[in-house]
Amino acid sequence: MYFFDKLMKLDRRWIFLFLVLVCVITYVIPFQIPTLMEPEVKVIYDFIDSLPPGEIVMVAIDYDPNNMAELHPMTYTIVEHCWRKNLKVLITSLSQNGPGMADQALRDLSDSLRLDRTYNGKLFKGREIVRGVDYCFLGYKPYFALVILGMGQDFRLPFPNDYYGSPLDSLPMMQGVYNYDDVACVVDISGGNITDYWISYGQNRFNFPLALGLTGVMTAQYYPFLGSGQVFGIMGGLLGASQYEELADNPGLAKDGMRVQLYAHMVIIVFIVVGNVGFFMDRRKRKFQQEAR
Repeated sequence: MYFFDKLMKLDRRWIFLFLVLVCVITYVIPFQIPTLMEPEVKVIYDFIDSLPPGEIVMVAIDYDPNNMAELHPMTYTIVEHCWRKNLKVLITSLSQNGPGMADQALRDLSDSLRLDRTYNGKLFKGREIVRGVDYCFLGYKPYFALVILGMGQDFRLPFPNDYYGSPLDSLPMMQGVYNYDDVACVVDISGGNITDYWISYGQNRFNFPLALGLTGVMTAQYYPFLGSGQVFGIMGGLLGASQYEELADNPGLAKDGMRVQLYAHMVIIVFIVVGNVGFFMDRRKRKFQQEAR
């Protein structure tokens, strides 16, 4: 009883400090945790991995900086997987805060692709990633419903120029590429309701293969679209990103984050359990004291 009395009076700042220490220690000390694979993530990897060189994968970066921890690793691992497979990447952002993050990811990944790396036992030689040849970044335009519909007609309607000001017709990658019919699939990485518009105004109208990368709290509400076939795959939160990294044999931000998240959640659960036990023990003690009077 004495332990629970002390626990109920514990300043919550000590709990936050302990949680911070756990997060720092698990991030600094390298170790691996097992990753259980989900079929809705594996189907995205298998689809992209099966594409022949030269095919175009469209990636929509539709999230804000507050979702970077969960969603930015998805952008990194999917785009790098595409480039290692010699696929071309068409990138857009329907979030006004997305272009800066997309540009940062493209620069980081372009540097990474210069190195020779081995993935799943296969050596991929480093190469130079060329803008307009290996990727086209369309940038951002407001009114995402209209943009999605416009791209279904011609990418040049909402985006006559790319993010860097180059006319789309001047880019080698965009020669003969006009709309969704010319891309293998669309991967929408989203932290908000833009995903609804990709389903309603995009996939539903133009019938292209659509995969989703979502924050953890969003994932459950989109499983009905997976069951109906409107969406062929879903990556949910940091776990989904780490599963894709595991499949691609390319551990990165998501695998590191899962280490921290796992033990942080364990600490939180322990404190919740102990706190509830302490609450009921304290209530029982008060009840006995009242009866003794």
